[in-house]
Amino acid sequence: MTVKALPFSKEDLEKIAATHPTPFHIYDEKGIRDYARKFLSAFSWNPGFVEYYAIKAAPNPYLMKILKEEGFGIDCSSLAELELAARVGLKGDEIMFTSNDTPAEEFLRARELGAIINLDDLSHLAFLEEHAGMPDTICFRYNPGKLKEGNVIIGHPEEAKYGLTREQMFDAYRIARDKGVKRFGIHTMVASNELDPLYFVETAEILFRMILEVRDRLGIVIEFANLGGGIGIPYRPEQKPVDLEVMSDGIRKLYREIIEANGLGGLRLNFEAGRAITGPYGFLVAKVLHIKDTYKKFAGLDACMVNLMRPALYGAYHHITVAGKESVPLSETYDVTGSLCENNDKFAIDRALPVLERGDLVVIHDTGAHGHAMGFNYNGKLKSAELLLRENGEVVQIRRAETIEDYFATLDFGGLQNFRV
Repeated sequence: MTVKALPFSKEDLEKIAATHPTPFHIYDEKGIRDYARKFLSAFSWNPGFVEYYAIKAAPNPYLMKILKEEGFGIDCSSLAELELAARVGLKGDEIMFTSNDTPAEEFLRARELGAIINLDDLSHLAFLEEHAGMPDTICFRYNPGKLKEGNVIIGHPEEAKYGLTREQMFDAYRIARDKGVKRFGIHTMVASNELDPLYFVETAEILFRMILEVRDRLGIVIEFANLGGGIGIPYRPEQKPVDLEVMSDGIRKLYREIIEANGLGGLRLNFEAGRAITGPYGFLVAKVLHIKDTYKKFAGLDACMVNLMRPALYGAYHHITVAGKESVPLSETYDVTGSLCENNDKFAIDRALPVLERGDLVVIHDTGAHGHAMGFNYNGKLKSAELLLRENGEVVQIRRAETIEDYFATLDFGGLQNFRV
C-alpha cells in the first residue's frame, strides 16, 4: 500500500497559484534527492556504478542539474536531449546516447560530446562510421526475443523495434573489434513501468550470460552492462514501489556467481531509470472550471491532455487529490476531463471523489515523468509552466508557460499578403 501524500497543503497551493496560474506541473526537490540517494546506495557494492537518468522522462535542465549533483549521468535519445546535456555541463562518459532510427547529425553531436553511443541495429555500425567516425567505445542494445517477456507499454521483445538479435550481437562485437573499437558495453530494456523487482534480476542474468559467451566466443571483455530502465512506480494506492534492496541483492548474487566466478569482476553496472527517479515527485495542479451533469457527471479542469497524455494514451491511472478535501468522503463519481475536442481527453473515468465545486484545486499525482514531457499543441492548447518546490520551501519557476506568440512563432504571417488562393 502506498500513501498518496502531498508535499504541500491547500494553503500552500493557493499561494503558489496566486503567482503561477493553474495548470502547472510542480516537482518536489527533496523527494527527488532522497530517492536518488537511495537508488545509488542500493548499488554502491558495484564500483563504478552509474545511473544515467532517462532525460526523456522530464527534460528540464534544473531537474538534471539536481541529479548531476547527486552523481547521475544522463541518457539521451535525440539531438535536443544531447544539447540539454551539454548545456547542463555533462560530457564524455557522463552521457549515454541510446536512440533508434538515428539521423547522422545526432551521431555527430554524440561524438562531439564524447558520449557513449549505444547502437540499436547492426547496420548502424557502418552508418556511424560513415557519418561520424568510429569511436573507441561502443555499446550494443540486445533484444533477447522470446527469452524475456515484455509488457503492455513496450510490447513483446520479438515484436519491438529495439535492439539486435542474439546472433547479431556476436556479429556486432566482432565487426566493431575489427574496426578498432577498444571498449565495449551491453544494454537491454524490454519492459516499462515494471513493479516486480525479480524481473530486473532475471534481466541481469540474461545480460551476464551473454557477456560470458561474448568473452568465450570472441575474446572480447565487456566493461559495462546497462540493465536499462523500466523500473515502475506505484501509480495506484494499492501498489507497492519496487523494492530496491531485493532487486540489488538478487543482481549482486548473480554478479558473484556468473561475473566474478568467471574472472570478469571489473564489470560496471548501469541503469537508465527515469520514471522511478522523478515520477512520484511531480504533480499536475489544475482547477475545476465546470461541473456538468448529463448522462453522468463530468468535472472539467483547466488542464487537458496537453498537460498529461498518459491516461488517454495508455488508459493509465493517476491518483487525484482534491486539495483541502483529503478527509471528505468520496461520495460522488466523476469523469475528470479537459477541454480538447477529443472524447478521450480524460484524466479519470468513473472516479470516486469528494463533491467537487468550481474553483477546487485538483492535484494529479505521479506526473514527474512522461507528464509535461509528452505535451503537444492540439487545438492550439499551450503547455503549462513547470515549478520546483525547493528543499527550503521556496517555489521557483523552472519553465514558463507557453504563450500564443510561442505557438505562432514558427508561422510566417508576413507572407500571407503575397499568398493567393
